[in-house]
Parts: sequence; structure tokens; C-alpha cells
Amino acid sequence: MLDRISQKFTDIFRNVSGKATISEKNIKDAVEEIKITLLEADVNLRVVRRFINRTIEEATGEKVLRSVDPGQQFVKIVYDRLVSLLGDTKQELNLKGPDTQSVILLMGLQGSGKTTTSAKLALKLKKEGRKPLLVAADLVRPAAVKQLQVLGDQVGVEVYSEDSKDAVKVVKNALAYGKKKTFNTIIIDTAGRLHLDEKMMKEIKKISDVSKPSETLFVADAMTGQSAVTIAKEFHEKVGITGVILSKFDSDARGGAAISLKSVTGQALKFIGVGEKMDDLEPFYPDRIASRILGMGDVVSLVEKAQETIDVKEAEDLQEKMVSATFNLQDYLEQFQRMRKMGSIESILDMIPGAKGNIDAGAIDQKEMVREEAIILSMTLKERYNHRIIGPSRRKRIAKGSGTAVFDVNKLLKKFEKTRLMMKKVAKSKKYQANLMKSLGV
Repeated sequence: MLDRISQKFTDIFRNVSGKATISEKNIKDAVEEIKITLLEADVNLRVVRRFINRTIEEATGEKVLRSVDPGQQFVKIVYDRLVSLLGDTKQELNLKGPDTQSVILLMGLQGSGKTTTSAKLALKLKKEGRKPLLVAADLVRPAAVKQLQVLGDQVGVEVYSEDSKDAVKVVKNALAYGKKKTFNTIIIDTAGRLHLDEKMMKEIKKISDVSKPSETLFVADAMTGQSAVTIAKEFHEKVGITGVILSKFDSDARGGAAISLKSVTGQALKFIGVGEKMDDLEPFYPDRIASRILGMGDVVSLVEKAQETIDVKEAEDLQEKMVSATFNLQDYLEQFQRMRKMGSIESILDMIPGAKGNIDAGAIDQKEMVREEAIILSMTLKERYNHRIIGPSRRKRIAKGSGTAVFDVNKLLKKFEKTRLMMKKVAKSKKYQANLMKSLGV
């Protein structure tokens, strides 16, 4: 995610910070590199020009040039300008109260991930306490209705569909059904095309007129870069949108669409799709994304992900086990599973300040992690709770059951012993305990 642009900015700031003093020439050189970086990231040309002009204007002031640490001041100026470009603050969905029906209309080109995003959004709103109904109004793409029904089953949200070719009629009937069954949020998945056409726009406009949506969200594929921004602008001019969802953001190494969207369309980027799982839809935080783009990490998101996978009681129990050296292989296995819930190694490294460019995700042997998990899963619960009973015959059985060698089992057990000793030392540190509880909001 944002790898290419993030690495470029990290290099630029490293050069600026290495200067004893920051002169107008230093700033000019750095800004020129930033301009090239943004253009290579497929950021809109007008957006780049505006960004560069304002950065130079702020960075060449006397206040900055006389600063004690001008390098950090320059980074702060670029960060502030980038946050402003991305939309300043997180934008919430504009929905009515829980007792009133709200409609969310989703639109976009075919292949943008619109149908999957509809289900992801339904799951998110369901978790927030709303009662969503998915409406299958994409009657053009073969199997679109079936796909939404399958996804609806996955997320536990009802899907309204009809054997019809009139999308407007389907939406009208869905709204009536939603009111009768007290669904307070109607999410309409509309038809996409391979390109913009008049027929498509007319149908969406009619659906919009009938449903009177609280939110009209354009779903764009982050991988298409500048073309996603251009298409979003056209949709806004012809139909009117209230926000954008960028799908496949986890695969976007450049970031051009995210950086350009707000400035070009005037509408906020509200959500980003960060993976293939149904819960991989996140609110868009301009400040956090700016931090990632500039290689500064995103500790807040990292802590939030940790809080989603481990609660305070579990953290306290884990800490106690570490101090008393009763941490066992079952606990070790559960940590693997929690890490997987937090996302890929790459996505976690993205959020750690200074990790980008200094820690190679490829150097972390993920195959070994999978192998270790398989070995532990081949053990009995008794063996996981007390690894000291695992003698030669048990090791042979475990190796056979996990498709590994006895050598691998021995290696894991030795590693586990070392890990327990290290954890006991670390956990006894009062500073560590305070930081752990603080990160969990205690």
C-alpha cells in the first residue's frame, strides 16, 4: 500500500534533514523532487501545481528559515498541505436516525468492486447497530444478483432481488419492502458499464430520483489512478455524488487517486477497501494516510487493529503469564491467529514509524510462521499446555501429522523456550507494562 510514493518521500526528507541549514535553494530542490514524485504517482497536474505553490509559499518564510530544526519544520509543512489535500478530517456518512429509512446509492464502472463494496458496507453498518438491506439493482452484469446474494449470506444481511429487467421498479419495490420490514438502511447496488454511456447515466439518475438517497457514493478502483478521478468527476457533474469509496487501496502503490479525488471532485473520500475479506473496509482518515505516504507510519490505526483483536482482560492475562513464565504453546498459537486478524506483515509494517525502508517484510519468514502453526496444531491440548512432556516419540508423531521433520519440531521448541525467557524479562519491566495498558486505553 502506497509503497512507491512513501519510499520517495522518505528519501526526500532524509536529504533535507541532513542539511545543517535549510536555504531557499534546499527547499526549491526538495520541492522539485516532490513535484516529480507526485506526478509519477499519477496525481492530477493542477493538484500538483497548487500543492507545490502553497508549499513553497509557506516553506520560504523567515519563520521556517530561522527555525531551530528547519528540516522538521519542512516535513511538517508538507504533511499539513498533504492532509489538507486529502480532505482535512474523516467524513462520516450522512444517515438519518435509526427510526427513519436512509438510502445509500452505490455507483461506478464495471469491475470497480462495487458489489463487494456494497456487502462490506452493509457489514460495517450492521456492526454499528443499523439494520441494512442490500438491493440487487445491477440487472446488466451476468450473475451480479447471485454474487450479491452470496455476499449477503456471508455477512448476514438480507438481499432484496426480483426476476426483472427494470432496475427502477426493483428499487421502488425494495424501498416499500424495507419500510414494511423496518430496515433503516437501504444499500442499492446499481449496474456498472465498461465505460461511461448515456443509458447508464439515465438509469442511475432515475434510481436516484426514486430513492432520494442520503448518500450517493461513487466506487472507484484505486489501481486505475487518474482515470478513477476523471470518471468520479463526470459522475458528480451528471448525477451528483456525496462521497467516494476507493476499492483495492491495499494494492495501490502510487496513491494518485487518493491524493487527487477531494481537490478534483470537491467530494470527500469516505472509505477505502484494504483487502478481500468482508471486514476489510476502513474509514478514510486524511491525517493517517498522509503519515503513511510520508513514511511516518500510522500508530493510531495499528493500536486500533490491536484493540479489535485483543481486549484488556486478555492483555492482563497475557502479561501475567509472561511474568510467571506460564506462557504456553496454546498462547503462542493464539498470538499467530491474532496477528493474522490484524492483516499482512506488510500492512502492519506500513503503520510502524521508521519501519518502512528499514525492515524488509520479505526477510520475515512467513513460511516458517505457517510451518510453526501447523506443528502446534498437530499437538494435543495437553502437549500445548505443557511442552516439556513432548519426548522423542511425540515429536515424531507431531512431525508426521504436520508434514514437517523432527528437526522442525525441535527447532520450534527451542525457539519457544528462548521466547518465554525473553518475554519474562520484558514483562517484568514496569515501563513495558505501562505502555501495554496505555495502548489498550486503560
